[in-house]
Amino acid sequence: MPNTLNRRLAMAAAAAAAVVLFADGAAAKPARCFTTDDGYYSCNFQGTDAAGSFEISAPGKPTFSLLVDRPGFASAYADYGTGRNVALPGMYVRERDQPACWSNPETVTKICAW
Repeated sequence: MPNTLNRRLAMAAAAAAAVVLFADGAAAKPARCFTTDDGYYSCNFQGTDAAGSFEISAPGKPTFSLLVDRPGFASAYADYGTGRNVALPGMYVRERDQPACWSNPETVTKICAW
């Protein structure tokens, strides 16, 4: 019984930390980004939810939105300057050796933000 209580307390503490971490997520922060088409560039990173979804943007580059569907798997969208998000094909998978990167094995593309 004590192990169950400890696990519940640890889970509650982790959930509270995630809420605090992403409560400030509304403000974009300077970051370094990489996309397969654009290479490395300076960008703005904005966390959009507690699941780890985010948006990256930079002048002259598409704005990418990555929406975490379940841990380690996400859908991606791009706005190419039209104000309209276009769904990118396939599923993006979080890379184990580079957790800042999400790759799509179907299209061999990658989106990263540090």
